[in-house]
Amino acid sequence: MALIKSVKGINPVFGENFYAAENATIVGNVVMGNDCTVWFNAVVRGDVNSIVIGNKVNIQDNAVIHCTFQNLEAGQQGAKTVIGNNVSIGHSAIVHGCTLEDNVLIGMGAIVMDNAIIKKNSIIAAGAVVLENTVVESGCIYAGVPAKKVKEVSPEHFRDLNERIANNYVMYASWFK
Repeated sequence: MALIKSVKGINPVFGENFYAAENATIVGNVVMGNDCTVWFNAVVRGDVNSIVIGNKVNIQDNAVIHCTFQNLEAGQQGAKTVIGNNVSIGHSAIVHGCTLEDNVLIGMGAIVMDNAIIKKNSIIAAGAVVLENTVVESGCIYAGVPAKKVKEVSPEHFRDLNERIANNYVMYASWFK
């Protein structure tokens, strides 16, 4: 069974049909929707701020989802992490204190930093680094270090790609249950 742990009395909350691999770690102020999966060695760490995840999100092997410390008494807002629906976070990616809208694909080994906003129907290429406060346009592929727009793609492409990947990960989870 995955390591699921409360932090400061706050427990993670999961929707229906949730799956986490035995060595996944999910702690603290994390809320996940339906049909979400967290894979081997992935960490979702809501210890210093909140992480809110929509439906049909897959967090693949070795990925890290975190946020930035919030201390309201000291006037520190921090950066929470918000992830929409039909989002795939690739192997060894880091998603930190940012917003990923619906139908987003974060490639393997990519990094998305604090206060970045990845608009719907976008792809962050494998190995890309999205710097703090970057706004990624909807319907685009961003790649490189730092990540820059390299291509626009049709909405149908994103719908088909992201829906296929999201559905596949729900199916893969059924193999392990």
